[in-house]
Amino acid sequence: MGSAAELAAAVLMVAGFPALMLAALVPSVPAFAAAAAVTYLADHYLHRKGSYLINRLGKVRAGLSIRFLIRQLLLVLLLARLSLADNLIYYGAIACFIAFYGLQAPHGALVQLIRNRRRMPVATRNVDLKSRIRIPDAPPRGLLHRSAEKMLHLDLAAVVGILVAAQVKSALVGFVGIGITVALGTLYVLALVPYVRGRKIPPKAERVLAAVDDWLGEYKPETVLYFSGSKDSAYQVNMWLDTMENLDTKPLIILRERAILNNLAPTTVPVICVPGGVHLMNLDLSTVRVALYAANVGKNIHMLRVPTMKHVFIGHGDSDKLASVNPFSKVYDEVWTAGRAGRDRYAIADVGVRDDDIVEVGRPQLAPIQTWQGVPDGRIPTVLYAPTWEGWDGNPGNTSIVLAGENIVNRLVTADPPVRVLYKPHPFTGTVSKDAKDAHQRIAALVRKAATERAADSRFAADSTAQTQAKAELARIEARIAQLAGSGGDKGRDEAEATRDGQVDVARHEEVARLRAEWNDAYWRSFPAWEHRVITGAEPRLYDCFNVSDAMVSDISSVVSDFIASGKPYAVTDSAEVGAEEFKRNNTAVRAAVILSNSATELGELLGAVRDPAADPLAEDRKELKQYLLGPDEPASIDQFNTAVANLAIKAETRNVGQESRVSAAAESELANAVPGQRVSAAGETDGVGTA
Repeated sequence: MGSAAELAAAVLMVAGFPALMLAALVPSVPAFAAAAAVTYLADHYLHRKGSYLINRLGKVRAGLSIRFLIRQLLLVLLLARLSLADNLIYYGAIACFIAFYGLQAPHGALVQLIRNRRRMPVATRNVDLKSRIRIPDAPPRGLLHRSAEKMLHLDLAAVVGILVAAQVKSALVGFVGIGITVALGTLYVLALVPYVRGRKIPPKAERVLAAVDDWLGEYKPETVLYFSGSKDSAYQVNMWLDTMENLDTKPLIILRERAILNNLAPTTVPVICVPGGVHLMNLDLSTVRVALYAANVGKNIHMLRVPTMKHVFIGHGDSDKLASVNPFSKVYDEVWTAGRAGRDRYAIADVGVRDDDIVEVGRPQLAPIQTWQGVPDGRIPTVLYAPTWEGWDGNPGNTSIVLAGENIVNRLVTADPPVRVLYKPHPFTGTVSKDAKDAHQRIAALVRKAATERAADSRFAADSTAQTQAKAELARIEARIAQLAGSGGDKGRDEAEATRDGQVDVARHEEVARLRAEWNDAYWRSFPAWEHRVITGAEPRLYDCFNVSDAMVSDISSVVSDFIASGKPYAVTDSAEVGAEEFKRNNTAVRAAVILSNSATELGELLGAVRDPAADPLAEDRKELKQYLLGPDEPASIDQFNTAVANLAIKAETRNVGQESRVSAAAESELANAVPGQRVSAAGETDGVGTA
């Protein structure tokens, strides 16, 4: 249900309708008015909150329109029970509600027609369509936002008027309310009419597509990042945005679902969202030489069919999961992996990907991760506990939270000499398993309790002045970011307006990036360096937590592979308890880790490596594993990536030139061999010889 307030509103709304019926049967006008007010207010509140209950009621034929209709029918019943069936107000009420619902059809049709016409065949960001086609402003947000709810609530004037008329036994006030409801409903419908005709309609699909092709011909993209997936998979394309911005060639991002576009992080790279396969295949992508794919999905075929470009699978993470060696990968011209480990995975899996089609390019996304220089003097070590979530299959090896989480945190917060604990759980934790949710809550409570106890310990002093200054900085930075977010972006704009005006303000984009870096610095200074902390939400980011930590405890996931880039000591929990040797044999990323059992008794090895790096037995193993998994530090990963793009573009161009030469040679040969005066046949066409 969400919050306690939502639960209370849901209970009131559900209980309000039986109360309405009872008040109508008694009959009691004041009781009916009170119950009606409760249902109106609770319904409105739950809609504004987007409550789960409201969404589900529509699935069981108790949607918004039905609830309003029931309330109106019960009002008619109240009038009948008050012996007003022969009164004009009774017939007026029935006529009003019939007319009111008669207005719902044109209102709903107009709203849907406007939305359909303003849905673009191709939605864009950072693409100049404004100078090529005219896209009119959207209707005022008040007309379309939650339009059905607004239209239905116009019955409020009639309901109030009829109730007052029933109470004071005067039909006049009732007809005033009825007139207001019918008039407002009619005006609402009329206000929508101008937006389905004339210059307020966006151009047709053919003109929009022609404008996009015109822009493509001018921009001449060379490298495309292609992505298709559900809205929950937007992170898979977001992780490549910085890399695309740093390409040496002209980049373009092609998306296939509007939900992905709506969840795309801010970027300066041009973005084209093409839901229709036919529209995509008709786009002019003749200048593109390299297409990058971040996921193996069925819609990739719409781009893979283009022979003039080379196709590369880059994935969305480098781990030992089966997705990293998907047999579908053999459809690409090349597969790019971070390091040697990715190449070896394909060799062991034997799924048809040839070794000479694999290119090691490092992981450009890991550039923000800083290399460990040891614990600074005067600061206690920081250990990050970043477990993954429970997953969909209930495998006990997915997460350490349920079986080992409390043991891990207990040992860390009671360690002597002391360490600081940062607990950053996966955002999906507890969404499937109640046990995982309960364990997470206990762990968070444990960390907060330990933080409170440490704050009261005289051994730990805080610089309150510095923290106050840092908090003031945070407030200033957050206010400025909110101001910048409010003055740009797609919020409040429909798809057509967002496409027309979706040119990123580079200066604002760069300022936000700078402010986020300043925010991160101020955040860590806003509390003592020894304070235990539970970190949830998008900020600070996981990599920021990496950089302030001296070691990490986690589970098998891409988090471990990424942390290895720091060179810092780390531990991984064998929650399924398959044994340390088997665990290492099955998971490449843990071969330089301290392996923890569910009791977490091995944590001393990790803490010892942090406190005395010279006595760290796994230091050399981590260096070797880092290079094996992620490739060499030099040249930088983005340079390796750009080199791979350039090399593949040359292959694509060589292929295209060769193909043109072969086609020209074949045409010349056909002409040379043709009989004088005889027409050269098209493919599959006879020349008239030998036909009956």
